[in-house]
Amino acid sequence: MPRALSMQRTVVPPGDRVKFLERVRAREAHYTSAGCQFWLFEEAALPGAFIEFTEARDMPTLRQAHASAAEPPLDPARLYAQVELS
Repeated sequence: MPRALSMQRTVVPPGDRVKFLERVRAREAHYTSAGCQFWLFEEAALPGAFIEFTEARDMPTLRQAHASAAEPPLDPARLYAQVELS
């Protein structure tokens, strides 16, 4: 079964940055404990513009992790499956 990935973009005002990062740390802990990888990137040219990536070994794992999250993604149905190139 192919790996699965989801992405979520967020723009955070400067005054909300600390609070946002606290919430993201909680999301990271949730997804890690659910067997997923979690990354947060900030756009280099636009401070406060973030993109989160959550990856799992398969689609059911990612769906379950999203379903059990305290803050599920805005669009939990938008999931990506890895394409085998060989």
